[in-house]
Amino acid sequence: MKKYKVLATPRSFAATDPAPVQLLEENDCEVIRLPINGHTLEEDLAVFLPEADAIIAGLETYDKETLLKGKKLKLISRYGVGYDKVDLPAARQLGILVSNTPGANSDSVADFTFALMLNMARNICHMDTAVRAGKQEKPVSGLEVWGKTIGVIGTGRIGKGVVQRAAGFNMNILANDAYPDHAFLERFGGQYVDLDRIYREADFITIHAPLTDTTNNMINERVLSMMKPTAVLINAARGGIVDEAALYMALKEHRIYGAALDATEIEPACGSPLALLDNCILTPHAGSATREASLKMGLLAAQNVIDVLRGKECRYIVNE
Repeated sequence: MKKYKVLATPRSFAATDPAPVQLLEENDCEVIRLPINGHTLEEDLAVFLPEADAIIAGLETYDKETLLKGKKLKLISRYGVGYDKVDLPAARQLGILVSNTPGANSDSVADFTFALMLNMARNICHMDTAVRAGKQEKPVSGLEVWGKTIGVIGTGRIGKGVVQRAAGFNMNILANDAYPDHAFLERFGGQYVDLDRIYREADFITIHAPLTDTTNNMINERVLSMMKPTAVLINAARGGIVDEAALYMALKEHRIYGAALDATEIEPACGSPLALLDNCILTPHAGSATREASLKMGLLAAQNVIDVLRGKECRYIVNE
């Protein structure tokens, strides 16, 4: 019998490569997957959480009420970077560590950001829908990306990946970060500037910042009113950073060209008014959904579990 029970909630965990599960099993862990039974995630967690020594967690919420059900729980190992849906003070109070997998999905999300940018600029989703409906219409015009100005908000691993890709498109790179890496940005001909300059000058604005009290609704009516009528907004970070009601009006009234959101307040954004607009692309927080990123995230999330359960140092604890 295995010594530890590890609950894994993300469906994509070890879905294309069994190596993360094998790593856990080789280290005395039994991996438990949530059944597909029609129950809500909250209902399943109420059943399986009390017996878990650790959780490999997706984007679900872990508030204090949920954490209290984890009677044996020692670690929430986030399968990804963000941990804003975990109540960190409550976890700390209950002696539950929280870890993440920084860097494992950086290339995938940076790639996806550029996919969204090109898709919105050239109306690809709109044309695909038209063709499938038997129409021959083409959009009146699109936008070129080559040589344009990009504003990158947040230059962590993903933001830096976007900068590198933007350099390949000969873009003028403006960036903003609370902890600027001037040496890195200068290598790609970019410069750090204040946010208002980005809002005024950028043709494409892409967000790679965490959701905090400071960034909550950071992209609001004031900001949208500053942007060019040909500007495109991309959010591949976290829902809540963009005021979606204000964005809806800006898009509906064609005050900006378009928006592409992989992160929304409610995910997926199926019932959002934004889904009714042709100049908005919505995806279900899928920036890291590649085979490569899934394997890297899975292995690192599994290693974090093993390190904590065996009492070893874990480099990626976020709530100590």
